[in-house]
Amino acid sequence: MIDLSNLKPAKGSVKKRKRIGRGEGSGSGDTAGRGHKGQQSRSGYSKRFGHEGGQMPIYRRLPKFGFKNHNRVEYRGINLDTLQKLAEKNNIEEITPEILIENGIVGKSDLYKILGRGELKTKLTVTAHGFSASAIKAIESLGGTATKI
Repeated sequence: MIDLSNLKPAKGSVKKRKRIGRGEGSGSGDTAGRGHKGQQSRSGYSKRFGHEGGQMPIYRRLPKFGFKNHNRVEYRGINLDTLQKLAEKNNIEEITPEILIENGIVGKSDLYKILGRGELKTKLTVTAHGFSASAIKAIESLGGTATKI
């Protein structure tokens, strides 16, 4: 029977720490597993990220390129098939940010855009931050409305 007096970790799950630099008899005394001489054998040694032992590092050998647009607006894409499943599951005709947040499809601070993949079978009133042309066409062809926030 197991109780607090005889609880032990599983066999093999706890490993004893290797105590280095504690005499020749231990098998890891003398140089303490650091080899002989050189930068890496000294105390306080830590290698900088990208360090190549004195060779010019690759991040300095290669030129800078590219561009990062700081004004980019990142949308989370939601397809029509996702809206169809949501409408069928919850038996709803209006899709609002609150409903999408409740169902875990988007986060509170996410901007989202409705995209045209999949088929819509239900007339829906959809409110979103953006719509693709094909999504608007699919929603309005069934008599629904696509409202941009």
